[in-house]
Amino acid sequence: MVHRNTWQRDRVREALSDASGFVSAQTLYATLRDDDTGIGLATVYRALAGLAAQGEADSLQSPEGENLFRACTSPGHHHHLICRSCGLTVEIAATDVEQWAQRTAAAHGFTEAEHVVDIFGLCASCAAAPASA
Repeated sequence: MVHRNTWQRDRVREALSDASGFVSAQTLYATLRDDDTGIGLATVYRALAGLAAQGEADSLQSPEGENLFRACTSPGHHHHLICRSCGLTVEIAATDVEQWAQRTAAAHGFTEAEHVVDIFGLCASCAAAPASA
């Protein structure tokens, strides 16, 4: 599918680049609405899907099941470590995971295997912070 480069898509791309960490389409929409862009929620969803399909945005599903997006900073296939508390995200290469995925797929007769691996935890800063009462 070819995605046209419209001013709305450019504005969604810009807002995504300005966001810190992964954000939901709803959060991005609220930012664009507050900026009085006139861009609708459906347009935000379409733009984000297109950006993710073209590798310009990372997309993942939160532990709660919500789709989240972030401007992609690394080209090519990669994985993420994501803090459940502050949202800090670190892009990582995971050679062991890549090899395991290919071996596992081949052992079951699968070819052209693809996978998504995102690891959620607490970053060092959040883990060291005193628990709030």
